[in-house]
Amino acid sequence: MWIAAALITMLCFGANNTIFKWSTGKRVSKVHIQFFFYFVAFVLTLGFAIIKETVHLNLMTILLGALIGILNANGNIQMSKAFEKGPASLTSPLVGTNTIFPIACAAVVFHEQITLVQWLGIVFMLGSAMAIQYSTEKNRRTNYLPWILRVGLAILSFGVLGILMKTTSYLHLNSLNILIAMYGGGSIYLMICSILTKEKWQKSEVNVGSIVGLISIVGYSCYFYALKTGTASIVFPVVSLNCLIVVLAGFLLYKEKLKKYQVIGVFTALLGIIFTKL
Repeated sequence: MWIAAALITMLCFGANNTIFKWSTGKRVSKVHIQFFFYFVAFVLTLGFAIIKETVHLNLMTILLGALIGILNANGNIQMSKAFEKGPASLTSPLVGTNTIFPIACAAVVFHEQITLVQWLGIVFMLGSAMAIQYSTEKNRRTNYLPWILRVGLAILSFGVLGILMKTTSYLHLNSLNILIAMYGGGSIYLMICSILTKEKWQKSEVNVGSIVGLISIVGYSCYFYALKTGTASIVFPVVSLNCLIVVLAGFLLYKEKLKKYQVIGVFTALLGIIFTKL
């Protein structure tokens, strides 16, 4: 079941990233979309917890949850700015390497036992995620230092986020309360970012952000379940394959052509998932 939960998370994150990709051409603020996504998700999760009478927000839950929310929001912002500063052909694959950190942490710190075949599957999935996102198109206007700084901050944010998510499952913290703290902390952080950037608010941002928020609740709920009941070192690379959904959506919805190495990446990704289940 935990593999199925990880795959659902991959689908949800992929769907959200596809929506973000679509919104890029609409010239809407990604900070505002994220704010509405976090705020809607915060209201829904808090309301559900109040109805079920399961709100138990201790200091550890609030701190870890809020930090996860801030890191996720910051990672998305830094990655967006990296796309503006440097080559998109390298940005996504480099940011995707963040998965290595929580995988290593799960194996070394939390002593997860992984077979040789499963390690092979992990390597296949990580390699596939990088190959699928790679592009041969080069951006000549590369502001190297700001670009590599943004890439580094995105890798750090997403990498630490993965470690903290595994930590919450290791400490047996209630996932619903973590989600409340995560969305609440992220909302406050994004509101501060919006005030600092002074971007104009648009009605479409509310609609897109609300949809993303609903999908996010399902995705992160499955994510926490997969980490609590399964092997984190396998869950993380499975989730990282959400780029596969974006590529396939581009192929089906926007008639984008798949390159040969991307097709190979799709098949090796599926092979990697099969290996991790052996």
